[in-house]
Amino acid sequence: MEQVNQRGATLKTALALTFVILVVEFAGGLVSHSLALLSDAGHVLTDVFALGLAWFAVEQSKRPADQRRSYGYQRVSILAALVNSVSLVVIVIAIAFEALRRLASPEPVQGAVVIVTALVAIAVNSFVIFGLRGETKNVNMRAAFLHVAGDIGASAGVVLAGVVILLTGWLYIDPILSLGIAALIAVGAWRIVRETVNLLLEGTPPDIDLSALTNEIEGTDQVVSLHDLHVWALSSDDMALSVHVVVGDCPLGDAEHVVRDLESRLCDRFAIGHTTIQVESCHPCGEIHHGAGEHNHPHEHVTFTSVGPVPPRAAGSSERPR
Repeated sequence: MEQVNQRGATLKTALALTFVILVVEFAGGLVSHSLALLSDAGHVLTDVFALGLAWFAVEQSKRPADQRRSYGYQRVSILAALVNSVSLVVIVIAIAFEALRRLASPEPVQGAVVIVTALVAIAVNSFVIFGLRGETKNVNMRAAFLHVAGDIGASAGVVLAGVVILLTGWLYIDPILSLGIAALIAVGAWRIVRETVNLLLEGTPPDIDLSALTNEIEGTDQVVSLHDLHVWALSSDDMALSVHVVVGDCPLGDAEHVVRDLESRLCDRFAIGHTTIQVESCHPCGEIHHGAGEHNHPHEHVTFTSVGPVPPRAAGSSERPR
């Protein structure tokens, strides 16, 4: 919880500073008539939106689980990252459209204003990214980090464009650089979209090696085999696992020790904090299908036969003994 609170404070600071950059770059872009600077301001606008969503997701993740959300609200961060990346795609299209228009008809740009404004943005963004640098494992925080990192790169390019315009008067550098900024944004957006979709589809987290995980479980004392192994992410920081393990004939206490040992080692080696391990011995269900839409209990496969005397009927019962 302390780490979550720290993330919230970091994001609030980053959000306030990024809003300052937005105002400065938008004003500078209007004064200088620079599309590159306005494009960067558009990117910063998505940063404000992204950081706001990231902060909202962190606050929502603090909410405890309830009857409607038994896993809590941690997945809000994944949804926020997906919305952030989609917003980036929209801004890429807008920048590219305006850049192509200006390539056909260049407009005058005041290079000095462009340079000063972009340098201010670089200074503030450098401070913001310094606070976000240790939080990139979380996909939501990484989306925010990539927004700000992209801004620094874009602002550096804007400075270069301002220098070229100031020294040579070549106006085509402005829309050309804008297209480069759009490409930079698109690459980061695609990476976030791909990862968040994988998480929402319950895909195996990219940090998990299923082969190594299987070997770890199979190498456990008394484990004969395993099946129906599933690993998925509750959020970018929390992973879950479910598996059926078949053990040899052993007392119930020994089987419980196997489960506790597996839980500890899976957490230590693979950072899987939520595990559901089903132990099977006398009636392993390896031949039962556990796919989507299938029953995961063998009610159609096991028949119990009574060999003892038939119990007497209750008084008033009309049912005949079988």
